[in-house]
Amino acid sequence: MSDPPGDNVLVTGALGQIGTDLVEALREKHGNSSVIASDIRHANGHPSAEDGPFRLLDVLDTDAITEICIEEQVGTIYHLAALLSATGERDPEMCRKVNIGGTVSVLEAAKECSLKVYSPSSIAVFGPDAPKHAPQVTDLNPTTVYGETKVTGEALALEYREKYGVDTRGIRYPGLVSYKAPAGGGTTDYAVEIFHSAIGEGHYECFVRDDTRLPMLYMDDAIRATLSLMEAPSESLGQHRAGYNISCLSFTAKELADAISSKVEGFTCDFVPDVRQEYADSWPDSIDGSIAGREWGWAPEFDLNRMVEEMLQGLSDT
Repeated sequence: MSDPPGDNVLVTGALGQIGTDLVEALREKHGNSSVIASDIRHANGHPSAEDGPFRLLDVLDTDAITEICIEEQVGTIYHLAALLSATGERDPEMCRKVNIGGTVSVLEAAKECSLKVYSPSSIAVFGPDAPKHAPQVTDLNPTTVYGETKVTGEALALEYREKYGVDTRGIRYPGLVSYKAPAGGGTTDYAVEIFHSAIGEGHYECFVRDDTRLPMLYMDDAIRATLSLMEAPSESLGQHRAGYNISCLSFTAKELADAISSKVEGFTCDFVPDVRQEYADSWPDSIDGSIAGREWGWAPEFDLNRMVEEMLQGLSDT
């Protein structure tokens, strides 16, 4: 492959939950001018759009992605633009179009410009037949459209790696918890919304059962995992490079509510499951991330109590 246009970084979906934190971390690492944030919309006052270069970008437009990469001298793309699980189930056709079509567009641009690509996967790749402590290798039979698109995304990333030599990497993100951006329409959004409600109203109506246990990760750990994977030598990464399981937290909705109530006096939580309970029930309780640990040294730093403290402090300061 030829050399990439330069060493700069392009982030798609930069105004979203992950993008907000990732752009900030990348700009701290590489400098504001070296990280180009992009999204299909502009948000006045959003740090991704205001603190450095920002480009409007439709990820279904391969030519536009290629043009930006050449103009901005990009060498690496972090492709975060996607419709998440709950949003995707409401509009399956759009979910497939954006999540699969956008990934193909980014990979085509990467092939054309010799770029390194980070394209995240999700625990939504697992279906109800997967073990509740999900191993790296198991049958992937998701019951959500979002999960289907992530299985396809992993396969596409490996295909472009094997056929065209594109350096593709990805993590199967668990539920992510952050105070810097609102939840983005996923099944694990309750683990973010509950903090806002605890501080704002003192009460939260949770849309999953109290005994719902899911893999979760504080956003600081998720960003650290992402950067660690992208910094790892390519030769150290094995056949799972497009969708690594990573070790993370595992707690029930009630355990989270109890941890918050121990720090927010008078906080109460009711559990009123809706359709998102079905999606949650199809996913594993916990994740075996041992391969990521061996191949690129991943280990989380935050436990439940530390995460709760950081979330409450972060929201109180904003």
